[in-house]
Amino acid sequence: MITYKTTGTCSREIQFDIEEVNGVKTVHNVQFVGGCNGNLKGIGRLVEGMPVDEVIRRLEGTMCGTKGTSCPDQLAKALKNA
Repeated sequence: MITYKTTGTCSREIQFDIEEVNGVKTVHNVQFVGGCNGNLKGIGRLVEGMPVDEVIRRLEGTMCGTKGTSCPDQLAKALKNA
């Protein structure tokens, strides 16, 4: 389990796993601590089993109001750092 401390969002951290099969890294078991519980559970379910690069491509740059980031954007940052 990888843990990433978020910044600039209501969630405090993101926990997730990355599995590699045949050279493709995929995202699993995404859990946000804090934040909008239902929405963040939904994001976790939507990205389950998706290639890491695809999750980053889809979520990076998503903004929440005027915060300059969002929980989905923080997940993209976490995956880039992993």
